[in-house]
Amino acid sequence: MSAFDNLLEFIETETTFASSYYDESYLDRRISARMRRTDSDSYREYHDLLREDPGERDELLDTLSVNVTSFFRDEKVWTALRSVVADLADSSGTVRIWSAACADGREPYSLAMLALDLGLRPRQVEILATDIDENALDRARQGVYTSTRTTDLDDELSFLDSPSSYVEKDGDQIVISEETKDLVDFRRHDLITGDPKDGFDLVLCRNVCIYLDTEYKRPILETVSRSLGHRGYLVLGQTETLPPDVKERFEAADPRLRIYRLSESD
Repeated sequence: MSAFDNLLEFIETETTFASSYYDESYLDRRISARMRRTDSDSYREYHDLLREDPGERDELLDTLSVNVTSFFRDEKVWTALRSVVADLADSSGTVRIWSAACADGREPYSLAMLALDLGLRPRQVEILATDIDENALDRARQGVYTSTRTTDLDDELSFLDSPSSYVEKDGDQIVISEETKDLVDFRRHDLITGDPKDGFDLVLCRNVCIYLDTEYKRPILETVSRSLGHRGYLVLGQTETLPPDVKERFEAADPRLRIYRLSESD
């Protein structure tokens, strides 16, 4: 067994991360990033470090689990979602939304800000945000984000006319308002092994399957599609597609933006 395989086996057995679900090239990129940060010259050396340092195991889990995210990522999608959420609010007493694989919480908080910006009252919207990584969920619940050299939070929030209604700025940080946070319920959920949810009007599962081996993409897409209520909407990432037998349950609300809606017959 190679040093890299030994390292993956250790990650699988000694941490909560199911490395066997993921594409090896993705794992290699993320592990190599941590190796550079820790000055580890080989997989074997980094393996030894993981054995000895629980803190580095936590850092690696964060690196493996948290994907690139931002507030209102892909503005064209959010412009379309503004119309989707408004239409759902007009036809439903309460709009139920699931942000699957929510990472550090920016997507569900974007949904909450969008709903409030549309004039929805708290009782009109429920947002469930799930992820497999408890550390990411803990950070998300805090609702505190920092601008960096590569992350301009003001630019991310410029999708809204008045983002100051939903966040408080403190130097290079923003803090999500309590009103916005109250709309989001963060919970742990494994998209591959976990049960489907029930009766959601809108599910976002964006840029998750691109990191997984092909055999694990199908159960995720089955889980999220089975979690939709009558005529519910599903949103995928821009490079993701539905398998043919899952896709036949949907009609394309906006195929270019990967927004689908359950067919009348489903």
